[in-house]
Amino acid sequence: MTSTTEVGAGRVHGYVAAGDKDALNKRMHRIEGQVRGIEKMIAEDRYCIDILTQISAVSTALEAVAFKLLDDHVSHCVTGALASGDKEVAAEKGQELLEAVHRFVRSR
Repeated sequence: MTSTTEVGAGRVHGYVAAGDKDALNKRMHRIEGQVRGIEKMIAEDRYCIDILTQISAVSTALEAVAFKLLDDHVSHCVTGALASGDKEVAAEKGQELLEAVHRFVRSR
């Protein structure tokens, strides 16, 4: 089962249904720019602490994107599965959510 909900003839992910796709893409482009900046800092032999500070900023920015996606998943996909009344689908989405949270926590 995927993390989508049937809408009309197609499938819509939570972040799309919430209208957040463009904002998430813009955030990811900014993060990409930050990563390129870190690469440039290393190439220019910049001070270690300055590079570490930028790496921390990228990590924080990625974490914010992850939390937004997690929030949209709960608000859209999990809530939709629970509202459907299908116990099997609801259980699958609940398990999927727990596994995602465990992966996210382990990466910390």
